[in-house]
Amino acid sequence: MVEVQKHSVHTLVFRSLKRTHDMFVADNGKPVPLDEESHKRKMAIKLRNEYGPVLHMPTSKENLKEKGPQNATDSYVHKQYPANQGQEVEYFVAGTHPYPPGPGVALTADTKIQRMPSESAAQSLAVALPLQTKADANRTAPSGSEYRHPGASDRPQPTAMNSIVMETGNTKNSALMAKKAPTMPKPQWHPPWKLYRVISGHLGWVRCIAVEPGNQWFVTGSADRTIKIWDLASGKLKLSLTGHISTVRGVIVSTRSPYLFSCGEDKQVKCWDLEYNKVIRHYHGHLSAVYGLDLHPTIDVLVTCSRDSTARIWDVRTKASVHTLSGHTNAVATVRCQAAEPQIITGSHDTTIRLWDLVAGKTRVTLTNHKKSVRAVVLHPRHYTFASGSPDNIKQWKFPDGSFIQNLSGHNAIINTLTVNSDGVLVSGADNGTMHLWDWRTGYNFQRVHAAVQPGSLDSESGIFACAFDQSESRLLTAEADKTIKVYREDDTATEETHPVSWKPEIIKRKRF
Repeated sequence: MVEVQKHSVHTLVFRSLKRTHDMFVADNGKPVPLDEESHKRKMAIKLRNEYGPVLHMPTSKENLKEKGPQNATDSYVHKQYPANQGQEVEYFVAGTHPYPPGPGVALTADTKIQRMPSESAAQSLAVALPLQTKADANRTAPSGSEYRHPGASDRPQPTAMNSIVMETGNTKNSALMAKKAPTMPKPQWHPPWKLYRVISGHLGWVRCIAVEPGNQWFVTGSADRTIKIWDLASGKLKLSLTGHISTVRGVIVSTRSPYLFSCGEDKQVKCWDLEYNKVIRHYHGHLSAVYGLDLHPTIDVLVTCSRDSTARIWDVRTKASVHTLSGHTNAVATVRCQAAEPQIITGSHDTTIRLWDLVAGKTRVTLTNHKKSVRAVVLHPRHYTFASGSPDNIKQWKFPDGSFIQNLSGHNAIINTLTVNSDGVLVSGADNGTMHLWDWRTGYNFQRVHAAVQPGSLDSESGIFACAFDQSESRLLTAEADKTIKVYREDDTATEETHPVSWKPEIIKRKRF
């Protein structure tokens, strides 16, 4: 190997010396200058050997005009040499095969052979190439609107404007085709929502809210450590439940039994019997504050998520911890259950979303697209899709593998809660008190709401911690930092004429990250 490398080095040195001293020749060890005839003979041999195959190519007239009077070496350019006389001239066009092999592309007997272009096409291409080369040489640094990566090639990138179309028989193949940018389809019209009731009664931030399956009442949990049950129609307080010794962070009413489940920052998970208004079960196991909980729709399973970076699956009747879902590296802020696979979805402060296998208790998919904490996840009631909320974006995903659908950009705040109804209205509530309403299918933001805080509260106490539609989906309830529950309903007087959709078919920028 070493000898081969030495040989290569000697060869390179010899060639370099030959180029440098091509005007001299060794005669008896003494270099003497070449005469004019010897020099012409050497140049003729060199031209024949190195440039013979392209001497017959036509020359652009513009290039001849630019060059002006020919120099001494131009006489060799058009000279015919005996080696090329009497031979058939064959054109060779280098480039990509018009039918590249690949998955799903079968080559037939016709397409396997690359037909040569006609003589006229070859000549026109040969004339155009020097002009293209000159244009590429004049293209220096990129303009201010372009950005070239330091490691990128300096070769000019082909565009749709300078694509070359070559004749191949009776057909034309375009090297590049301009693609039409995707545009947002026209969104469905939704009537705006307006505030019509504010319910007071809690003495601290209202952190969670849930509506019971019969649509007669709803329940809230607060930083005042109480759980309150309210009449949905009148907004009057029906019952207060005490038992938690810290902020209540999650409540949910079972559809399969007369039970209410709650969790809080005191690490406790409680099951309340609503016939006796008493705690009948405790679920012990979490090592830190419990931030959220959800019930499985078809089996007696409760899932909770905690600041201890885990989610736990509980048997409702036996209080046994079936699985501890480990994998997140920071607090798990939200959890959702569904009957279809994957049956459990969690969002965490470690910026990831995990889809879990309920039976095995292991992660199926980890979604790492978000750049900031994921505090809210919502499942669409009809479609096999879900959305996640983070300060960077609201993202929509498709089950079962978490395929990315689109970004819903514009709610530039900490998204605490998401909810969606079967009509395709997605609601996002944020830490700064703003609420945005979106069309689920297109991601169009058709309304933005920022309700005034309750009189007597500070402006800084403007925040939405939870929101939910009632069972009829005609009312929207929000749990807020000014210690109130606000109830919204659709504006019955609104029409498409009074509240038109200010939509334009703008180009969608669908970013993966």
